[in-house]
Amino acid sequence: MVFFGLGNPTREYERTRHNLGFMVLDALARKCRLRFRNRGSWQEACCRLGGNDCFLVKPMTYMNDSGRPVREFLSRHAGGRRKDAGKTQKRRRKDAGDDSRERSDSAVPFLVVFDDLALPFGRIRIRPSGSDGGHQGMASIIAELNTTDFPRVRLGIGAPQVGMDAAMYVLSEFQPEEQRYLPDVIAAGRDALRVIAEQSLNAAMNEFNSRELISEGTVNKGPIADSRQPTADRGQSPTTQEAQENAH
Repeated sequence: MVFFGLGNPTREYERTRHNLGFMVLDALARKCRLRFRNRGSWQEACCRLGGNDCFLVKPMTYMNDSGRPVREFLSRHAGGRRKDAGKTQKRRRKDAGDDSRERSDSAVPFLVVFDDLALPFGRIRIRPSGSDGGHQGMASIIAELNTTDFPRVRLGIGAPQVGMDAAMYVLSEFQPEEQRYLPDVIAAGRDALRVIAEQSLNAAMNEFNSRELISEGTVNKGPIADSRQPTADRGQSPTTQEAQENAH
């Protein structure tokens, strides 16, 4: 089983809402006493949960390019697990015009953990499939794999205030009142992954989809500073601006 957690690399984005997927994988790694290792365009750690080998994988490209390392990881491990099918896969690729996005990864079960501004902060939704829901990282994965048929764990971050740019919102840090509950939210996401690995997706859906970690109206968001808004008038280099655009 592979758990992909979405986020942006570099410390600048470490504590932002868009990195909630990273935070959950980091929490699971700490629980299992694991260290992530660099593998080029991703970081990975491996453990056993419920008698199964589980990979925790964090794409190290920016959010909008998450699909590429996901596809590369799945293709590499599909080839490793199905060595006897290697020649057959090559023949199929040749017959299909060598489409690098063919689903050669279908033998590797995986899911994706990511932030979702369509859900209230503190809510979790686990689904066996679905659309990208406007999330650029998920859109990249769907485009690279050419399918929406894979499970996902959506972690609510709440919607931005009226008139606030969504890109600015997801790249901002959690407000102080939210940070009081953030450890519980991360722990719930971590525990959901453990239930999926040790029991089943349906078991996790039954346990976590109806769980309300934070009562509605408990968190009152204050004004959010726009210090992370990507604009040209702050003296940013083109490289920095491009990275921030890809981070949304």
